[in-house]
Amino acid sequence: MAYSNFNQIFNAFEGLNVLIIGDVMIDAYIWGAVERISPEAPVPIVRATKRDYRLGGAANVALNVQALGANPILCAVIGDDEGSIKFKERLTINGISNKGIVESKERPTTVKTRVLSGHHHMVRVDEETDRVLSKTEESQLLKRIELLLSDCQVVIFEDYDKGVITRNVIKKTVEMAKAKNIPTVVDPKKRNFLAYKGTTLFKPNLKELKEGLKLDFEKDNQEEIEKAVELLIEKLGADGSLITLSERGVFINFKNEKHQIPAHLREIADVSGAGDTVISIAALCIALNLSPKIIAALSNLGGGLVCEHIGVVPIDKNDLLQEANKLNIPL
Repeated sequence: MAYSNFNQIFNAFEGLNVLIIGDVMIDAYIWGAVERISPEAPVPIVRATKRDYRLGGAANVALNVQALGANPILCAVIGDDEGSIKFKERLTINGISNKGIVESKERPTTVKTRVLSGHHHMVRVDEETDRVLSKTEESQLLKRIELLLSDCQVVIFEDYDKGVITRNVIKKTVEMAKAKNIPTVVDPKKRNFLAYKGTTLFKPNLKELKEGLKLDFEKDNQEEIEKAVELLIEKLGADGSLITLSERGVFINFKNEKHQIPAHLREIADVSGAGDTVISIAALCIALNLSPKIIAALSNLGGGLVCEHIGVVPIDKNDLLQEANKLNIPL
């Protein structure tokens, strides 16, 4: 379908189902006041006054997809523990389906707890494993993916290297998606970097690109970036790649088009979660078969907007639409 304006595009987002496969987690926060040093060790005592639990990892991608008006369907493996209870509660609160969630007694739910006093981040405690799924866990996850895939218009792999996305999960899912002509979009990490063969759009940041291909070049060397992206596409047999370049914006090589989109000038408060926003927007654009330039421009715009907020927050659809309408990009 051809779209004549961004309002039509954003309305079309609302008809999309998005399968999100990856490592989900709980981001827990404890706020408090520091009034004295512990007599047991030279460390501050934080008197806790507030706790909060938020969806993190691939679940934050789900929140971004939802904020854009689409329907996120998470496929992930969590533990059978206190963290899993908190996680499922947050899914319910946010109106996100748990049909794709597998509970396992073999691994913990990933929980990252941050202790803060005022504006100071005192310590972070991580409860997690990065062990790859057992054959039983993998089989259960693939069954959920197969069950839910048919109703979706795009698949997102959101990889945090915690072991839920295995090479077999990648291979089988890409095969199933190709058979149904469903595009696959990847936000990779190091362990499986070159395992995402035959995917539609591959979205590393510049650091991940260099590490994944074992290359070294200056971050502002555009010629070397473009060569690296061509090598990446060739190695993966992917349709294309979108590279996030931090303060330099994004570069896309997709459908025989190349575009460098510069970052917009903003007051940057926090870059946390920007990658989750970028992959969410890119996936919805891919599902609507939008042009490479629109994919890159909207993703770049959304990633910058969320950086204006402190903490990990999903994109505001109305803010993104308002800014998109100012871009004057031909559709």
